[in-house]
Amino acid sequence: MRRIGVAVMAYGTPASFEEVEAFYTDVRRGRPPSPEQLAELRSRYAAVGGTSQLAAQTAAQVAGIQAALEVSSPGRYLCCFGAKHAVPKIEQAVDELAREGVAGLVGLVLAPHYSAASVGEYIERAKKRAAEQALASVFIEDWHDEATLVSLLAGRVEEAYGRLGVAPFDPETELLVTAHALPLRVIESGDGYDARLAETAELVAAAAGARHWRVCWQSAGRTAEPWIGPDILEVLRALPAEGRRRVVVCPAGFTSDHLEVNYDIDIDARRVAREVGLELERTASLNDDPRLCAALAALVEAAAGELGD
Repeated sequence: MRRIGVAVMAYGTPASFEEVEAFYTDVRRGRPPSPEQLAELRSRYAAVGGTSQLAAQTAAQVAGIQAALEVSSPGRYLCCFGAKHAVPKIEQAVDELAREGVAGLVGLVLAPHYSAASVGEYIERAKKRAAEQALASVFIEDWHDEATLVSLLAGRVEEAYGRLGVAPFDPETELLVTAHALPLRVIESGDGYDARLAETAELVAAAAGARHWRVCWQSAGRTAEPWIGPDILEVLRALPAEGRRRVVVCPAGFTSDHLEVNYDIDIDARRVAREVGLELERTASLNDDPRLCAALAALVEAAAGELGD
């Protein structure tokens, strides 16, 4: 039996508060942040406990995918994690799998919505390193409409409405489905990232029975160029004038708790909601839900079929 390597990829996060500067420099493609930029990012990490939950949650997701693969195909797959901006890097994950003697590689990014400017960069890096290691490779580019993903998100939306004490069809409650913003030039190039999030939102809203919903964006970069909107904070400020009293935020573009969820929504968006008199509930993150891990394992096995025997 040929063993298949699985490069599971995610954004990465500083392992400690002291590593924030190096991490931010890597995110900025080697350009060190200004003292003001660094202070702001450090204050965000401090507000969520010094580091985000992303490293622990990603490790749990990788372990969950490995466990699910072991159930369906014992001994067939070996998962290894690689981050875009932290250690171990994507290239290190591919190198580790090559050292383990795998016969081929499946790449999976823990983000459901493909964009050439996001998921595409992970894939290109892994594909290049796999070629250097003489490893055949195949990649799962997009899984924004995967049935289990939609079902899990819809269930969490229903639970959030329940915490607000209203039904999903309540006319005074809005569902906001969010993902990380990208520069507007990426969207205008026909990338399709925005359309994929809109499709996820429509599927989730329909499954949950939410009648009042919209897509918005969050966590835009602090650059001079325009980013896709509307931004979630702008939408929150406008909702009361539309007759909304409550809001459910479903960050569908993120599969686990981390800074963009625990700070940008739980702290920043909640602050704005309070200022304008809105009740806000966020959907619980998917994290290492066994059903998600099993669904991702199934995607891996289907993709591995392209590697042949």
